[in-house]
Amino acid sequence: MPAVDPEKISVGRCDMPGRILVFDSGIGGLSVLRHIRRNRPEDGLLYLADDLGFPYGDWEEEALAAHIERLIARVATEWRPSALVVACNTASTLVLPRLRARFTFPIVGTVPAIKPAATATRSGMVSVLATPGTVRRDYTRDLIATFAKGVDVTLVGATRIAQLAEDKLAGRSVDMSALADQIHPCFKEYQGKRTDCIVLACTHYPFLLREMKEVAPWPVEWIDPSAAIARQLDRVLPVGNAVHPAPCLFMYSSGHVFNEPDFEALS
Repeated sequence: MPAVDPEKISVGRCDMPGRILVFDSGIGGLSVLRHIRRNRPEDGLLYLADDLGFPYGDWEEEALAAHIERLIARVATEWRPSALVVACNTASTLVLPRLRARFTFPIVGTVPAIKPAATATRSGMVSVLATPGTVRRDYTRDLIATFAKGVDVTLVGATRIAQLAEDKLAGRSVDMSALADQIHPCFKEYQGKRTDCIVLACTHYPFLLREMKEVAPWPVEWIDPSAAIARQLDRVLPVGNAVHPAPCLFMYSSGHVFNEPDFEALS
């Protein structure tokens, strides 16, 4: 994918500093934001979806890292956030060290929940459903080596699920056949055992959990780290330390704004 022209990036005008910045490649990170809202309903949030860069799977790694760092720097300069939540596994596994080295505000990342899955599995067979970018990262493989010793971990790089989630969030129908094809490699059977835990390693995926359960060949435990990410934010930025009370704002990196979705309708 060609680099995004920096001149096309528009981050709006700050109405009040101190908001919590929640960032994702698209609108899948709203799965994290809804938990943040439940924990701290008075705090002002700024949700930024990078529509100019979506989907991240098409990027070369260094170009993507530079783009994300440039975009976050632009937002940080204008909005002066109290904290940043990178609600994107692909971005987190690529640029968290760079962002933490550059910015002084607390930064919470989103990485595959491999440790909880390794603890929860009874069969010893776990799958990680992610984007191809997250599957390729050494960061992901290091998590497996550290926290999943003795566990059979299957990495599945899904190419279409993020877009299917975006379709649902936009009110379009979900292609259930395509979804079934995308999750099929997660379900493994070997010597009388079979996969019993699947990690949702992309923040888009929880919005399709109901549909994934419908097309799954057998029941499994689906591990969604969204609530844990929100709790980590509370640890690094206690409730009340962001600007409040303040409404939530939702915008794209192209400068367009959008309304908060009906989370109950999407669950």
